[in-house]
Amino acid sequence: MPRIDLRRLILLLSLAVVTLTAGNLFFASYQTQRNFLMAQTLEANRIYAVKLASSTDDFFKSSQQQLAFSANLLAPIWDQPEQLWQEVHRLRRQTNSFNSVIVIRADGKIIASSPLSMNLTGTFSNSEGYHQASKARQPFISSPYVGANNHLMIQITHPVFDDHGNYLGYLGAGIYLNEPNILHSLLGEHYYRDGSYLYVVDTKGQLIYHQDPTRIGDVIKGNPAIDAVIAGETGSLRLHNSKGIDMLTGYAPVNRIGWGVISQRPTDITLEGLQRLMLEVAGYAVPLLLLSLLGIWWISTLITRPLWQLANSTQHWGSSSAAQSVSKVRAWYYEAAQLKFAMQKALMSLHQQLGRLNLENVTDSLTGLTNRRGMQLILKDWESHRQQFSVLAVDIDHFKQVNDSYGHSAGDLVLQHVAQQMRRLSRESDVLCRQGGEEFLMLLPATPLNQALQVAERLRGAMAYTESPNGIPVTVSVGVTDWPREGETVAQALKEADLALYRAKGKGRNRVEPVPPTTTTG
Repeated sequence: MPRIDLRRLILLLSLAVVTLTAGNLFFASYQTQRNFLMAQTLEANRIYAVKLASSTDDFFKSSQQQLAFSANLLAPIWDQPEQLWQEVHRLRRQTNSFNSVIVIRADGKIIASSPLSMNLTGTFSNSEGYHQASKARQPFISSPYVGANNHLMIQITHPVFDDHGNYLGYLGAGIYLNEPNILHSLLGEHYYRDGSYLYVVDTKGQLIYHQDPTRIGDVIKGNPAIDAVIAGETGSLRLHNSKGIDMLTGYAPVNRIGWGVISQRPTDITLEGLQRLMLEVAGYAVPLLLLSLLGIWWISTLITRPLWQLANSTQHWGSSSAAQSVSKVRAWYYEAAQLKFAMQKALMSLHQQLGRLNLENVTDSLTGLTNRRGMQLILKDWESHRQQFSVLAVDIDHFKQVNDSYGHSAGDLVLQHVAQQMRRLSRESDVLCRQGGEEFLMLLPATPLNQALQVAERLRGAMAYTESPNGIPVTVSVGVTDWPREGETVAQALKEADLALYRAKGKGRNRVEPVPPTTTTG
């Protein structure tokens, strides 16, 4: 049986090893980045849903407090229609939180209403909201129902009692779910603009808020995120929405009323940037690999042992020792030397491309600072080498108000402005990080606490007296600590810096707070 000659054997071996190794590296890099981006998006959606659920819960708490105050004023003027109307009109116009405000007697007669255009005063209510509130006779938020004017609405109510404790009726504030309302203000400015969206459901899975107003009132079945949030759970998962689109979903409940906030981003959008990056890497790597293979084919008829050594080294193509292995090959003739050079160049290019992926993996795309992952790698190295350093935990004061008042584009400019000031006031050896949202860290190696406090104060002053690019006044609060301290890990030091930051926030913001001095007992 004829045996394959050495030239073809080496060629086939080289072709298989180079192609499979490069493909495996490419696939492993893609999978690693893909999983990281998906996990990051799931967590971001979960956090965003939690924040919006908290804001919605705070709104209902505030609304109930407003109604409680007004309800206490109604009993003395219960038989004075003009004064009743003045109070409900004031309540509706005071914050524009409610679409309508009414006062209903215990027998169901509406004795005051605002706006007057509803023409409800003097009529009797038989709505679901009336029956729920009359039965409760305590502060109450109704389930969604269709009101007298065919509005899908909820009603926030507070009972009214006279001086003897007799139930007179209740004060009710209505929010129309299928018309512009306070929920649109709280939830409407979603921070994605790339196919992502936010929606809210009640305890029955009925849509309370959605970017498509025509879907409000629909009941969604079979959605695991909705089932989980109705059960009071907070979390994230990957699912297909009602249109079959693959989504990365975060969800959180509004505890006061049992609603659920769901934030979603299409998986394809999340991975779109990664796909472009991998195509760019392939554009650089594939031509070099093809050139290497052509070189191998060209000299395969002339080489023996040197070629075998080079082909054998490709089995460790992805290892850090690959370049050293190739360099040790004795290329005693011109063709072998050229192949050796081509393989070294291919290795260098591939490692450069992987290094570029790693750099983007540890860099925050908005500010250019080190992200949380990069920070953890640096701190792990410092902790293993007992590197002394100080920590500045920096947080932008009232950043949510910037986003709410000026939009997220303005908020992004503010984040970039803070990053610029941090760079301006730092040394080349300092590590500047964005932990997420409006939270930053400055890691100052070989810097004692007193010097770190001076840096923190300079940063605070620079932010307070330097105008941001869009003219929005921005201040920061800073917590400062140092490491190592006796019996303390790096993680504990970061926690101490956060606690100091919270003290700065609690003392009025726009200030620097150090970690309390260590005390010892004898």
